[in-house]
Amino acid sequence: MSRIGRLPIPVPQGVEITVSGAEVTVVGPRGTLSRKVPAAMKLRQVDGQFLVERPSNAGPHRALHGLTRTLVANMVTGVTDGYRRELELVGVGYRASKQGDHLQLALGYSHPMRVTPPEGITIEVPDPTHIAVGGIDKEQVGGVAAKIRGLRPPEPYKGKGVLYRGERVRRKAGKSGKAAKK
Repeated sequence: MSRIGRLPIPVPQGVEITVSGAEVTVVGPRGTLSRKVPAAMKLRQVDGQFLVERPSNAGPHRALHGLTRTLVANMVTGVTDGYRRELELVGVGYRASKQGDHLQLALGYSHPMRVTPPEGITIEVPDPTHIAVGGIDKEQVGGVAAKIRGLRPPEPYKGKGVLYRGERVRRKAGKSGKAAKK
């Protein structure tokens, strides 16, 4: 039995989960999320908790059990608390600024980079070297943060680039040719 799949999902006050066929819709104080889940999984709500059950112990059903439970749990967390991903800019002259809904980045290229977030995603710039991406859909928040990080990933020699907050860059030693010749 899947350890994650058999855990009940607590449904907080003010959150409503509706299942119609293979579509799960979660409505909460921050908004509404909807997602198709595997049709084989049995979804039911009992005493303020939401349960995901699998029909058999076949390999594909076991694989989808924990995944389905986690997807629904992430939707519940998103509509109650939301998700947030924070990024740091490390490097001389690397700056971020907000222009309307768009994010403008100076990352050492000859031109500024511009990122337009999709609907439902907010980008905040508390100071020029920090960016916060927020929203109710965990997958979208992570995707936008990864897209921003991908514009200038951290490099291993000087550690410059766009990093997730708290990320450690494994540093490499530079050339050692000069030291060996002396």
